[in-house]
Amino acid sequence: MKITRAVVPSLFTILNIFCGFQSIVHTAEGNISLASWFIILAAAFDVLDGLMARITRSSSDFGVELDSLSDVVSFGAAPSFLIYRAAFSTMGGMGMLISTMPMMFGAMRLARFNAQLVGYDKDFFKGLPIPSSAMVIASYFLTFYDMNGGLGLLAAALLMPLIVILSLLMVSSVKYDTFPQLSRRGIKQHPLRFTVGVVGITWIVATRGGALFPFLLFYLATGPMRYMVQVIRHILHPAMPIPDDKEAEITSVDV
Repeated sequence: MKITRAVVPSLFTILNIFCGFQSIVHTAEGNISLASWFIILAAAFDVLDGLMARITRSSSDFGVELDSLSDVVSFGAAPSFLIYRAAFSTMGGMGMLISTMPMMFGAMRLARFNAQLVGYDKDFFKGLPIPSSAMVIASYFLTFYDMNGGLGLLAAALLMPLIVILSLLMVSSVKYDTFPQLSRRGIKQHPLRFTVGVVGITWIVATRGGALFPFLLFYLATGPMRYMVQVIRHILHPAMPIPDDKEAEITSVDV
């Protein structure tokens, strides 16, 4: 068996799916906090496999497909089971339907993405990235879930509309920023994006994860806000076209 440099990013992808499985196991055992952290850890490995693919210049169709399959487990099945076990298991069929939305819509997002795959390292995601959706869900439980009392009344009431919004955003054409490449050229092209990312990461580390949910909510809001600004500009200046969705197409290495 020939071992190539493509193995390096694939190892991080395997760690991604392993963390997704661990999240499912801990959810089944009722350890909601640890299950949520494993989803966050899976997202970290998902970022690293894309970074390593660029560093080793080993992006491939195999890596794209493996990454998507891992994402369905770690950011689709794991958060859906987490939602069901922690919040909606007593709601019958409606609880099951709402709980499976992140998995179903996430799978559709990845399938659409792979079908439209045209290039690498674009500036925007088309639709909310599935890891971002999963991290919002995981950080929501880390912030509001109590091991003894579960979710409070307000947190429980807000969870269902949050799940619906996340699911619809994943299959939408709303644009979301990618994180700029960690290079002089990438930082120079997107200085504001890089600064916001660094500030956000510093804030999250300084608060020991406490700022993760607010920061992810901020990121979640940037897509609809950008879309509204574009619509308003189009209304005020009809000659100005709304940007083509093709600008949003990127590879699943970064999804």
